[in-house]
Amino acid sequence: MLRRTLLIALFLVAACKRGDDVEMSSDPTSVRGWVTDVQGAKRAETIEMELGRRAELFASTSVWVENVAYASGGIAENGAFVVLDVPPNSATLGFNAPGAETARIELRNVPANADVLIPNVILRPGGASVLDPSKIVVRVPGSGDKVTPTGKKATVAGYEVEIVESPLSQMVDRRDYPSVPGIRPVATFK
Repeated sequence: MLRRTLLIALFLVAACKRGDDVEMSSDPTSVRGWVTDVQGAKRAETIEMELGRRAELFASTSVWVENVAYASGGIAENGAFVVLDVPPNSATLGFNAPGAETARIELRNVPANADVLIPNVILRPGGASVLDPSKIVVRVPGSGDKVTPTGKKATVAGYEVEIVESPLSQMVDRRDYPSVPGIRPVATFK
């Protein structure tokens, strides 16, 4: 009976394992940023309605890493996203949003232990763009006390980005949702 149970368990593990899954890295990268909107989305007439439209958009948006079953993360109510345990070197982030099903961001030549920041992402079906590619940051922990270029480059969402070494003390936010500039609560109380 024990042998039969063991065989069934092994069969189930083999059946659940997908052959295209990427092995978990001991030095994964983190990818953070924020979604600004979906390409071609119809803007609301008032600022209040626009804030409501975007809040609904972000609430119904999901993010994942293709062929990786263990990556964790999500999208906050302000559009900020964080995805941890992304494999280094090459990975594809997938987004599913109303009007931009299966949007993708390709990451290439991203080193191990890197933190990638992708601000102002505009999703579109099958792809994505960044409003200001010069604001994309790929940083790795360094031993110095200031940010230093490494001379190496990564490709993020089709844009070539300089990889920089950053002091370890400046990388404490690599597992946090980034602050989205310009997003403030509708009402504040004192």
